[in-house]
Amino acid sequence: MSIWWSLHLRREAASVPLARRFLLGTMETAGVDPDVSFDLSLALSEACANAVEHGGERTALGEPGDSGYGRTPPDSGQYRVTAYLDGEKCRIEVSDSGPGFPAVRVLRPAAHISCAAESGRGLDLIEQLSDHVQFANRPGRGAVVSFDKVLKWQEGALLTV
Repeated sequence: MSIWWSLHLRREAASVPLARRFLLGTMETAGVDPDVSFDLSLALSEACANAVEHGGERTALGEPGDSGYGRTPPDSGQYRVTAYLDGEKCRIEVSDSGPGFPAVRVLRPAAHISCAAESGRGLDLIEQLSDHVQFANRPGRGAVVSFDKVLKWQEGALLTV
């Protein structure tokens, strides 16, 4: 058995704990180890906070000459959180309608980037709490951060391998 869900949330601070509680409730019900649940919920909180703060209408990032450079992307005032739990791992995706990640973050492997200069300490935390992280831009439509972690299960869990 597997579980997946998707939330469309307003870009408001109150949405961050809502997403976190939804994930924690799902993982507790499924029987995921509390330490793994905590790590993923903290990573989700950071990703959601980033979407709330940076995921709105702004001038698009890019290089002069890029087709989207200097344009304002459409802003839905929302962001989306999707979680997939199966017997082996949990994958979480957070997408927004903002300007996207700087090219340096998207083009290089995440482990080789120092985000301190980019005020990206939350992104660093997501990397530390997850087994795999990917940052991507959807041209003209915002950014997506996806991260996953191998799951550990409590005895008698509903979704064991």
